[in-house]
Amino acid sequence: MAKHLTEMNIRKICEMMDGWRGPLTWRALVGAVERLIGQRYTRQALNSHERIRLAYTLRKKVVTEQPTQSIGSSNETRAMQERITRLEIERAHLARENERLLGRIAVWAYNASLHGLDEERLNRPMPSTDRDRTKTKVLKSIKGGKNY
Repeated sequence: MAKHLTEMNIRKICEMMDGWRGPLTWRALVGAVERLIGQRYTRQALNSHERIRLAYTLRKKVVTEQPTQSIGSSNETRAMQERITRLEIERAHLARENERLLGRIAVWAYNASLHGLDEERLNRPMPSTDRDRTKTKVLKSIKGGKNY
């Protein structure tokens, strides 16, 4: 049984799809993910992650809308066209991810207001960390054998 996908693995898979060349199918993606991560995941497992599903949909759309013959014949022109395509995919992916995160923030704001948290309380800075105190506590526990 394959391990659960980590955030880093999901990011790697999405980046891989942003630069995908050729026809994109779930079967091809499953094989590429296995080579990339070293674990085999099913189409269903990959499709259950919203970011992967979104990246797949966006890339599939670009691949099907892409003209079969590239504009110009020089290598530089083709390389520039591929870079533009990759950046457009990345931009669309980031725009969708931004929308998803904004939706999540709206839910958090609503739930915070239900529990009586106002904007002033939510915007309070985090307490500072006294790193020297932490170091001395750890050193004392090591030397004295005490657990804190």
